Parts: sequence; structure tokens; C-alpha cells
Amino acid sequence: MERVIGIDYGKKRTGVAVSDPLRIFATALDTVPTANIIDYLRKYAEKETIVRFVIGYPKNMDGTPSEAAAGAAALSTTLSKAFPGVPVDFEDERFTSVLAHRAMIDGGMKASDRRDKKSVDKISAAIILQSWLDRSAGGTSFADIPKPAFDSVPESLSSKVSRRKHRKH
Repeated sequence: MERVIGIDYGKKRTGVAVSDPLRIFATALDTVPTANIIDYLRKYAEKETIVRFVIGYPKNMDGTPSEAAAGAAALSTTLSKAFPGVPVDFEDERFTSVLAHRAMIDGGMKASDRRDKKSVDKISAAIILQSWLDRSAGGTSFADIPKPAFDSVPESLSSKVSRRKHRKH
């Protein structure tokens, strides 16, 4: 079956998500050491047909590429060489970590499990992929929300996550 792969690139770990065959839903798949990502994806491609990669593209608040954007661009080049003919797209990944934390809280995940960065990475990859899927289907992704409204939501989420992190038990 044909799948779209979402990727939340990091220097140490890379989160991976996958679409359903109809390209409606993104599901967190795994977190892989970045050094092993190509081997991991090759093994996955033995079982499923990968038709596209969507890499989270790190941007600053003003929309310019962040320092980490070079790593995402380098991964794009590596994927194009390892999987010729499979297109690679970028999706704005601002606030995906905050949204991932919110999803874990809302989903009832224990605080000790939420501290596991592997969970955040793969959930972030799913958020990146879902945003791309929504936009490609003609819907609206969180990246399309008008800037003033978009900026206010993640800040409030971010402060809630921060307050919960630093609360004493």
C-alpha cells in the first residue's frame, strides 16, 4: 500500500510518522537514531510503498529558516539520493513540539512518559504529516491559520506546558 512518510528531523533522533493508505490520517510510527534513518526507511520500504516524504522545516517566528533548517535540507538531499523518484516536501514545523506535548497531556499520558523525548519526536512527526495531508487535501493546516491568531495559540499552549513542567508535586 502507498504511504506518505512524515519526518521530524533532529541531530540525534528523528521522529517518523506514516499516513494511512487513503492519505487521511497520520500516525506516529517510531523514533530512530538519525544516523540510522535511511536504513530504517529502506526496511520500511520493503513492506510498504513510500510515495512521498514530508520533512518538518524549522523556521524562526518571522518565517525565515532557523539554524536547524540546514539539517532538514541535508536530509532531503540524502532521501532524494536513497529513494530516487520519491518526492520530498517540507512542512512548517513551528510549534509541533508544543502541540505534541499538548496531545500527550490531552491523551492522558503520564508525566513520566511525557518526558521521553522519543515520544515527542514521533508525535511531532505525525503533526507535521497531518498538517501536510490536510493542506494537500484542500483543507486547512495549522500552518495556514492567519498569523496573528496562530501566534497567540502556541504561546498560550507553551506557557501551560512550561507551568506544568515546573510545578512541584
